[in-house]
Amino acid sequence: MKKISHYLSFAFLALMFLGGPSFSAESTVGAETQYVFNTLLFLICGFLVMFMAPGFAMLESGMVTSKSVSTIAAKNIGLFSIAGIMFWMFGYNLAYGIPEGGYIGTLTPWSDGSSLETGYSDGSDWFFQMVFCATTASIVSGTLAERIKIWPFFIFTAILTGIIYPIEMGWQWGGGWLSAAGFSDFAGSTLVHAAGGSAAIAGAIVLGPRLGRFTKSTAEKPMPPFANSSIPQVTIGVFILWFGWFGFNGGSQLALGTVDDATAIAKIFINTNLAACGGVIANALVTRFYSGKTDVILMLNGALGGLVAITAEPLAPTPFTAIIIGAIGGVIVVVGTKLLFKLKIDDVVGAIPVHFFAGIWGTLAVPITNTDTNFASQLLGVISVTGFVFVVSFIIWKILAATVGIRVSKEAETKGTDIAEIGVVAYSIRD
Repeated sequence: MKKISHYLSFAFLALMFLGGPSFSAESTVGAETQYVFNTLLFLICGFLVMFMAPGFAMLESGMVTSKSVSTIAAKNIGLFSIAGIMFWMFGYNLAYGIPEGGYIGTLTPWSDGSSLETGYSDGSDWFFQMVFCATTASIVSGTLAERIKIWPFFIFTAILTGIIYPIEMGWQWGGGWLSAAGFSDFAGSTLVHAAGGSAAIAGAIVLGPRLGRFTKSTAEKPMPPFANSSIPQVTIGVFILWFGWFGFNGGSQLALGTVDDATAIAKIFINTNLAACGGVIANALVTRFYSGKTDVILMLNGALGGLVAITAEPLAPTPFTAIIIGAIGGVIVVVGTKLLFKLKIDDVVGAIPVHFFAGIWGTLAVPITNTDTNFASQLLGVISVTGFVFVVSFIIWKILAATVGIRVSKEAETKGTDIAEIGVVAYSIRD
């Protein structure tokens, strides 16, 4: 027994000597090891962002009426597939083939250019960027639900994911002119979220609201005709999105090969989580004060508003500041939702207040914590990206409306898009 104890003590001391925390923040590992860890970061965080796809599907299918749930399922699996193909065919090189300080890349398919010098597998970067592209299209899907034809939506998705999004994304992340102008958007409050919101606004204006959605006084109609199919489903969807957001923001550190990178990612996770918490609580307090009731749908969207707001800069803020940024994002969701009602813009899931309004706030708030940026360059980026996406999207929606048509018939809308567009009823009662 004494002999065993002696050996164990020796082994413990050896481990302390050989494997103890002797590194410093400045220490580095070899190039091959960094390559492996950076690649793993892209792949793991890419998986998390891809998991946001079922989150969007759950949220949207729970927010629409029960007669449009199958359509939501079809749209979400379709848009993700289209985004994957289009980002491979055109998107990646339109964004990352851009000249330094330029405006647009090349219309060529992605090809693997992996080398040790890049610091990560080229394929892992393509995958990580592709799921961001798909997320942009998911934002549009929910806004236009219950009255848009599915195939015109798919056509628009192909243009958005293959051309529109890659161009504006490349302006900053691809080293384009906005990057040269000092614009900063860490993980996409504007480049992804406000851009998706801009495309959604354009589509909602051209498409018009659901039949009977608004009264002549612009007040919201009573909910029964537009009752959500499943609030628990929406809740699950939001939690899935919240979970996936750690990949969204954490992966945007773009490296996990040093102690500093690992520390930064941990801080990003903390700030991302706290911003969502702030969005929920602030939203709940405001809705309680405003209406005397605690609106669960707005609380859920408040979480997303907080997440969107912190996405522009999740590393620089202190934890308390992250809570405040997220809280303001949550309040903006409430205000934005009321504004859309007044403007008679029908946003089925509340994507515009969440992604567009909160995304703009988060982007403009970056200089508060990141001294390397300024308000003028942030405002320039917001106006340029949202303006470009809105104008081009509006033109495309108009062309689609004038040619193939984008809205289902009144009869189809009354019966439900599941029957008219899909032929599969999501919920049926059997004896």
